[in-house]
Amino acid sequence: MAEIEFTDTEFMICNAARLLEDNKTIFVGWGIPQVVAILAEKLYTPNIVQVFEFGAIGPLSRTPFLRGTMGGPSNTYRSLQWCSMNLAFSYAQAGYIDYGMLGAAQIDRYGNINSTMIGDDYEKPKVRFPGSGGGNEVASYCWKTIIVMAHEKRRFVERCDFITSPGYMIDGKSRDEVGLPAETGPYRVITSMGMFGFDEKTKELKLIGVMKGLTVDEVLDEMNIEPLVAEKVVELEPPTELELKTLREDIDPYGLIISKGRKIKLDI
Repeated sequence: MAEIEFTDTEFMICNAARLLEDNKTIFVGWGIPQVVAILAEKLYTPNIVQVFEFGAIGPLSRTPFLRGTMGGPSNTYRSLQWCSMNLAFSYAQAGYIDYGMLGAAQIDRYGNINSTMIGDDYEKPKVRFPGSGGGNEVASYCWKTIIVMAHEKRRFVERCDFITSPGYMIDGKSRDEVGLPAETGPYRVITSMGMFGFDEKTKELKLIGVMKGLTVDEVLDEMNIEPLVAEKVVELEPPTELELKTLREDIDPYGLIISKGRKIKLDI
């Protein structure tokens, strides 16, 4: 029996990359979503079309990944188009973007996410984050939004301190009732401990997978809300040797993203 060592950030990135489909479009957010898209393009979905809010459409990924260079050469190399921000978002509004990928500081049971501030006073928050950027447009208009976030009790809340990007129910109103396109919305939440979907009828958060080596109760204990639990919760495999080699030697050799988080050892 062999042992594999990885960080929970690498676990999130690999599981999110495995979700994407080839020949689809994806609106890529800053940070972890960029690494997810690059890994997917290299190993699983070579024909995926990445879309960036600053206007680059369909660039070829350049490595190594450089943090803080959202609009730099590595994210625009051989783009099919470099348009305005308004036009890039209009593609999502017109239904051309299949996937969106975002991070979140908080999430509630209906998939509303907060990336703006923590606290009950907007003017004097306990913590101020960068805010929406293009997050609201991604969550509003992409067909399927994937949220990638660390699994911490403080992040799963009954009500977000601020709703930056919409989920399925906002103050008792559905997406349809607030004017958002039908059939769009949160699709999966990938965390450092598991994976969630949303119930087809109630649109509530539902646990559908846990990291190999963890139990359902261990995952639920790290949440401030009680989600639905699927009848059959699948076991999520750890990163493969090829995924880790690609991440560590090609995409992020400086460990800007993948070195963060808890280190885990598993027998495989």
